[in-house]
Amino acid sequence: MSQPPEAVRVAPKACPLCGKPVVPRYRPFCSQRCAEVDLGHWLTETYRIPDDSLDPDEE
Repeated sequence: MSQPPEAVRVAPKACPLCGKPVVPRYRPFCSQRCAEVDLGHWLTETYRIPDDSLDPDEE
């Protein structure tokens, strides 16, 4: 039987908003503030996921 792969430790990355080191509690962010700013971008539709489907008006 083969043995399961060993766990790989990943180096901490930088916060995607401000570049500071990531804090495990708020991963992938450095603080609650950066996490909330990111959430605000999604809620105000500053960030969007592209959608290739057609609008009902375009059909």
